[in-house]
Amino acid sequence: MTIADLESKALELAPKERARLAQRLLESLEALAENEIEALWLQEADRRDQQLDADPSRAIPGADVLREACSLLS
Repeated sequence: MTIADLESKALELAPKERARLAQRLLESLEALAENEIEALWLQEADRRDQQLDADPSRAIPGADVLREACSLLS
């Protein structure tokens, strides 16, 4: 079973079941060591950098991101 298969199956769950699954997954990440967390963040940053290099049109100006974040917080 692939990650895409798992995601598809998870999205078929009822909202309460999805929330429970999400909580368990988040709890499993809390058990990671600091260096494991750092490695995951570095992998994610590299993935996003490659994605942006592949399609620069997906970039969102920083000012727009900050404006949106501020509007969500107010």
